[in-house]
Amino acid sequence: MIDGGIFRSILFFSIPLLIGNFFQQLYNTVDSYVVGNFVNTNALAAVGASTPVINMLVGFFMGLSTGAGVVISQFYGARRTGDMQRAVHSSLALTGVLSIGFTLAGMLFTGPLLRGIGVPAEVLPHSSLYLMIYFGGITFSLFYNMGAGILRAVGDSTHPLIYLAVASIVNIILDFLFVCGFHMGIAGVAIATIIAQAVSSAMVMAKLMRSQEEYRVELRKIRFNRKMTLRIVSIGFPAALQQSITSFSNVIVQSYINRFGAAAIAGYSTTLRIDGFLQLPLQSFNMAITTFVGQNIGARQYKRVKKGIRAAWLMSSAIILVGAVCMFFGAGFMVRIFTKDAQVIANGTAMLRIFSAAYIVLPVVQILNGALRGAGLSKVPMFFMLGCFVVLRQIYLAIAVPRTNDLLVVIAGWPLTWVVCAIGMFCYYKKANWLPKEAE
Repeated sequence: MIDGGIFRSILFFSIPLLIGNFFQQLYNTVDSYVVGNFVNTNALAAVGASTPVINMLVGFFMGLSTGAGVVISQFYGARRTGDMQRAVHSSLALTGVLSIGFTLAGMLFTGPLLRGIGVPAEVLPHSSLYLMIYFGGITFSLFYNMGAGILRAVGDSTHPLIYLAVASIVNIILDFLFVCGFHMGIAGVAIATIIAQAVSSAMVMAKLMRSQEEYRVELRKIRFNRKMTLRIVSIGFPAALQQSITSFSNVIVQSYINRFGAAAIAGYSTTLRIDGFLQLPLQSFNMAITTFVGQNIGARQYKRVKKGIRAAWLMSSAIILVGAVCMFFGAGFMVRIFTKDAQVIANGTAMLRIFSAAYIVLPVVQILNGALRGAGLSKVPMFFMLGCFVVLRQIYLAIAVPRTNDLLVVIAGWPLTWVVCAIGMFCYYKKANWLPKEAE
């Protein structure tokens, strides 16, 4: 990341991330496909209603793991091996503690939260069962994501891809086996997901413990280093807070959608699954530019930082433009993959077309978000995203939905807030002095 062609460095680092994110997205997508086609619409709606609840806790952890990745990548770029090792082992100690907390929180609060957001009675038992099983095995997901984040921070995006691909194949096989073969319903897809996550977690931790590189993990060294833990949390907590509050906001948004019944929830669920695939390039370039900026700031190559940001924005914008056009015209076909319910298809098609109209602004948000985090300024994107995706979106919904009682008015809140956030972050990037002072 700190030498060679910039386009080549970012692209070649992003491709394994893209494929890896594809397999990550495949987890929930296959769950939705199997329950939508081989169980019923209520089960499909249950997977959709469960997703914002899962994201609320997992999103918090992913924010903290972003902080760990930034710290590790900066020490790696600066060749500070001792500090990097302490950061790696502190990150894993933090993961262990949070695994216990998240398991307990998920088990205790799943039922009350689902009832609180108005999940319909016919969907509630399915959602509750799915979430209880998922949170029972969430430890595997957390350790995989932290381990994969450590590898990516030092420039290895290939091995996390391999482990995720293996886990995704395991998940697909077990989904069909448990649901179609053993007729376990929604419990089958939840158990399949947990087993697959256990496989990916075991593989990434084995890689870290067997490695001969400076970032090798030794179990006896996994402990909290006060200085490193504070640094990880100081960078990661704003991102964690942003992710969890945004996810909580999406839980509230889900409560608006729940008012329109199971067909609306199922249509929204399929929309999120399809939308997730188009978001994959953005997520990949976001992670790549975070590592790129972190390593090059550590190496004091500040001109290379800005060139890298422009390169990532151009590549991601080209991909998103093509994807948005395909989504707009192919929306109906895509939704039919998940269900044959006519009302669900109509809802999902309309939602996808609304989303696709504003996709072109998302590269601005995601690339600048990743770049500022790589520079250690994680509070800046947090303020922009919370202001737009939480505060502005909730104000819009509170005003617009009661006046119209229209499902598509709810969905229009997404493109509106994307545009506002993109404008704000671009203005900050152009006007503020966000690089270290010696770069000015």
